[in-house]
Amino acid sequence: MNYSDGERIASVLNDLGYTQTNDDTKADLIIVIACSVKQSAIDRVYGRIKNWNKIKETRPLIIAITGCLLPNDKPMMEEKFDLAFDISELSQLPSLLKAKKDDFKNIKNYFDIHPIPKSSFQVYIPIMTGCNNFCTYCAVPYTRGREKSRASKDILAEIKTYIDKGYKEITLLGQNVNSYGNDLDGEIKFPELLKQVNDIPGNFWLRFMTSHPKDMSDELIDIMKTGDKICDYLHLPVQAGDDKVLQKMNRKYTIKHYKSLIKKVRKAIPNISISTDTIVGFPTETKWQFYKTKRLYKQMQYDMAYISKYSPRIGTVSAKLEDNINLDEKKRREKSLTKIVKKSGLKHNKVLLNTIQTILVEEYDGKYIIGKTRSAKAIKALSRNDLTGHFIDIIITDIQPFSLSGKIKEASD
Repeated sequence: MNYSDGERIASVLNDLGYTQTNDDTKADLIIVIACSVKQSAIDRVYGRIKNWNKIKETRPLIIAITGCLLPNDKPMMEEKFDLAFDISELSQLPSLLKAKKDDFKNIKNYFDIHPIPKSSFQVYIPIMTGCNNFCTYCAVPYTRGREKSRASKDILAEIKTYIDKGYKEITLLGQNVNSYGNDLDGEIKFPELLKQVNDIPGNFWLRFMTSHPKDMSDELIDIMKTGDKICDYLHLPVQAGDDKVLQKMNRKYTIKHYKSLIKKVRKAIPNISISTDTIVGFPTETKWQFYKTKRLYKQMQYDMAYISKYSPRIGTVSAKLEDNINLDEKKRREKSLTKIVKKSGLKHNKVLLNTIQTILVEEYDGKYIIGKTRSAKAIKALSRNDLTGHFIDIIITDIQPFSLSGKIKEASD
């Protein structure tokens, strides 16, 4: 969601006459998008403020923060930043910057702001904002509000516009895409939305994130199986391998339920790539409870995992709990899970050796093209030409746990 937020912020600033720079020292305006889960990310921002304030001593510079701002964050943020605003208030940014423009008078909400995609072939489409789940470690329900689905007709119209422009990859976004439409009377639900996007004519890949295990349905799995444009990839966060820890996180599912979902998905789509999110060192997580997470990792055989050391996000429910697991132990647990997922990732990738895999090329460094397969496998290959934005067939010649290498398939191969 932060990526999509950035594209919408860029759209507003572009209409105000700003141009983007990656150099802090040349910026007239810096906008920070806050993280919903990690306090450590917020702490890193505080470290950057010192450098920005030094710049402000020599010339004008406005620094602002938005994204996932808890009510308790705002007073402190307003002391450190020139502006602190909710992302839902993005349409008010022009007036906040004292640069009012008539174009913004009729903009009422986040979805009305048309983003400026950073890519000419990949685009992220928010289908909803907010969250109703109230995971104890997460700030989203407090900062983005309750779930608000976007009208499907608007989503489909926007996607068709990008397909007509030749975009090759569409990613549907939401904190919990599986609950899309539940807040709108008469609106279609996520499986049907996914099917309708899949049925749009064109040569493109379709992805979505993030799914919540408690809301993932058999109907969605069936659509994933039959949709010819839907990528063979699922990101399904587990967060912990113990039911009591999941209860403290307020995740609202059991490990038994989670395992049954993975079993159904793998049966329906045998070659699917599956990744997950896990937090290690959640308050009171015992060594036995962590062992259960390790055991789950071995059973699930993930292709990839995003493992975070617990960091209390001030203002969330879990921040009231004693952070009783020291950093060294969190690092040890993170390392232990990484070792397991490297082994399973390598096992999955071995099957791809000497096969032909189609990638969407995402970048070119002058020597290698780099892209991902339908199953989100990262691949690089030597190339004399910049093929960014094109589908290219690659013969896999080398494998690593989380990436592959190969050569471009020529017509004679």
